[in-house]
Amino acid sequence: MRLLLPVLFAATAMGQHWTPQTSNSTASLRGVSAVNQKVVFAGGSGGTWLATTDGGVTWRASKVPGAEQLDFRAVRALDEQTVFLLSIGNGDKSRLYKTGDGGAHWELLLANPDARGFLDELALWDPLHGVILGDPVDGEFAIFTTADGGKHWTRQHAPPAIEGEGAFAASNSSLAVMGSSQVWFGTGSPGGARVFHSTDRGRTWTVTAAPIRNDSAAAGIFSLAFSDARHGVAVGGDYAKFNEELNNVAITSDGGGSWSQPAGRPRGFRSAVVWLENRKAWLVTGTSGSDISTDGGNTWKNFDTGNYNAIGQAGDAVWAVGPRGRIARLE
Repeated sequence: MRLLLPVLFAATAMGQHWTPQTSNSTASLRGVSAVNQKVVFAGGSGGTWLATTDGGVTWRASKVPGAEQLDFRAVRALDEQTVFLLSIGNGDKSRLYKTGDGGAHWELLLANPDARGFLDELALWDPLHGVILGDPVDGEFAIFTTADGGKHWTRQHAPPAIEGEGAFAASNSSLAVMGSSQVWFGTGSPGGARVFHSTDRGRTWTVTAAPIRNDSAAAGIFSLAFSDARHGVAVGGDYAKFNEELNNVAITSDGGGSWSQPAGRPRGFRSAVVWLENRKAWLVTGTSGSDISTDGGNTWKNFDTGNYNAIGQAGDAVWAVGPRGRIARLE
């Protein structure tokens, strides 16, 4: 669904803070993918994509030819040369592009086949196998999988969507994969706030409700992530009420079979969550700030009040992106 650089705030938890970087773009950024400590790609409005090969010291901004009116909200980078970009929008405004030469050339792999459809998210198990999630068409979420690096896509089927239920294309993280075949996605809007789970690359699914607010079209699950096959965190809330903490986080310890509310909450609506393995911590961000948890998501400490949309990480290297070209690295 639907300040140029942030002020650096003092850290209040574990000593971390966001260090702003110069993106050389004013695009609204909602997708970011880190390959390693040096190589990162981001995507945004106006057909924009960004790249750095020196850890963000310098960023290169460019546009995909012929896609200047598109909004790239999903980015998946495999290495310095190979990158997927998924744009969101009604009908064929949802398109998947791929480069194999670091952005010198882009190939259109998929245009949304559903005139009434809206693609939201992209995830990859490995360089050949991936999945795309879209809003419901004819009462069923649009799910496509590939086994050849995106050249061909097969439609999979999911349990029926509840009327009004949808996914949020806010950070490319309401869709999560693990291992070689597991995939989860979260939903929102009235009737939503459910987590769909497949262990066979989308062929069969189970569905579980999560205690995330879903009292408006702007509310629901915006992001979920797992530290292992059993432990995960889902975050969201209402993006139109970004300072409210009501039911904005849920945790699971059985692979998403059930979800519960922890004792504490992040300080407002949150659109992205990641697990920091080396720090054994959960990190979340959103319109009103960023928070961290070192006790499995049970309690949270706010350490920044800047506006960010999405998080990309490679080990300890973590970046966040936001409005008007905002990019920062976690220190």
